[in-house]
Amino acid sequence: MIEEIDFENRIVSPEYTSAQDEAEISLRPKTLSEYIGQDKAKDNLSIYIEAARKRKESLDHVLLYGPPGLGKTTLAGIIAHEMGVNIRVTSGPAIEKQGDLVAILTALNEGDVLFIDEIHRLSRNVEEILYPAMEDFSLDIILGKGPSARSIRLDVPHFTLVGATTRSGQLTAPLRDRFGVLLRLELYTPEQLGQIVTRSAGILGIPIDIDGALEIASRARGTPRIANRLLKRVRDIAEIQFDGIITEKVAREALARFEIDELGLDDFDRRMLKAIINNYGGGPVGLETISAAVGEEAVTIEDVYEPYLMQIGFLTRTPRGRCVTPACYEHLGIKPAGQQQLI
Repeated sequence: MIEEIDFENRIVSPEYTSAQDEAEISLRPKTLSEYIGQDKAKDNLSIYIEAARKRKESLDHVLLYGPPGLGKTTLAGIIAHEMGVNIRVTSGPAIEKQGDLVAILTALNEGDVLFIDEIHRLSRNVEEILYPAMEDFSLDIILGKGPSARSIRLDVPHFTLVGATTRSGQLTAPLRDRFGVLLRLELYTPEQLGQIVTRSAGILGIPIDIDGALEIASRARGTPRIANRLLKRVRDIAEIQFDGIITEKVAREALARFEIDELGLDDFDRRMLKAIINNYGGGPVGLETISAAVGEEAVTIEDVYEPYLMQIGFLTRTPRGRCVTPACYEHLGIKPAGQQQLI
């Protein structure tokens, strides 16, 4: 029997869901000076923004790509704030027809930012509308059908398109080439996440010491969204079972209750790794096979679970499939192939 994974409620999931409370929105920094981490991308972006403001032009179109939960939506809001313009937020799947995009573009004001999340999921027909809008700030509209059809061109205000994607390889070349600024966001270090946790705790009024913040940060899988989510859940434990102050001891006990180990692996991560070891000798094994074994979609495993497991050196991709590394065996307390017992 395949067990269904409640992905949306997984505490170390980097995906944002509508069930998350409004407090998370208030934790977003509003300016580049408040934004912690991503120093290379932030420094380059500050130069582009300052240059655009000096020329009194709209910022060139920006593509933000990288794993989920690293601050792409936050950066889009910061761009609009720094440029002193409004932002319109939508997503690729939400724009179903060309008319939807035309309505959005014609409603923009001069210099506004249009943020499209999951831009790789735009349909091809909708995407073709974007090409002249991005290059010439105009729209080519076809009226009528058949021999009587005619084309008209509508001007749209100069705007900045900020696209965000976790799968930059799925963007078509014509769309990708129209972005003037491409910024890759990297996973955060525990020290950077510790600063984010401390800042968020201050905003939420949560008493926390440095060691407690670092303990949460070290288990947040390099992702600010996860760090903030863990902070709120540890706060609940601290308030009910302790004196309300998050120390290293309180954080450890709370995270142990959530079955999140010292590297940020949760029960599903360990179950997937053990399935590869016990069922397939540690690999190589195909992605679809892993998907069937653990009851999770292949695309979710590839986009959400694998990047972090590969970053910490627990999983490798080979032409023949996925393989578990010796470091993973050691972390799970399992002897290497030929010596381990099924667990």
